[in-house]
Amino acid sequence: MFIPNRLPDHGQPLSPADDALLGAGGAARAIVYALREAGIEQIVVVNRDQARAQSLKTLWHGAFNVADWASLGDYLPETDLLINTTSLGMKGQPPLLLPWETTRAGLIVHDIVYVPLETDLLKAARAHGYKTVEGLGMLLHQAAPGFAHWFGRTPQVTAELRQLVLDAIG
Repeated sequence: MFIPNRLPDHGQPLSPADDALLGAGGAARAIVYALREAGIEQIVVVNRDQARAQSLKTLWHGAFNVADWASLGDYLPETDLLINTTSLGMKGQPPLLLPWETTRAGLIVHDIVYVPLETDLLKAARAHGYKTVEGLGMLLHQAAPGFAHWFGRTPQVTAELRQLVLDAIG
């Protein structure tokens, strides 16, 4: 995912809205920062460990809520952008199941998981008519600075590079 002001693949500008972030690890930290920089005003972080989710609050200067998994359905009716940063749905992990009946029209679902590229979460979101964003864009954009650090050259994220990675992950 590359959030600063547009969602990849959709060209849709982000608007100040309610966003839900699932997970509170390293990727979630970067996403919280990017959402704040994009002008998002409200966020809820849903995580098993409430203290870990609360620790993200230091990166946020807006309305910030922390919720446990059991209360996710309470936040979905107000959520415009849902981002999964957990390992749920990743190959070899349990699926991420949502109470779709509580989601609002126009929801955008982003899953940063990239193996499999099309997770069950994204399939379900599309089946409900929602726009989706898969995790390969985030992988490519976060890899570029690391590559530059190690090899002294910053790679360009292109369609050809994307296809090379797609071919490698099958």
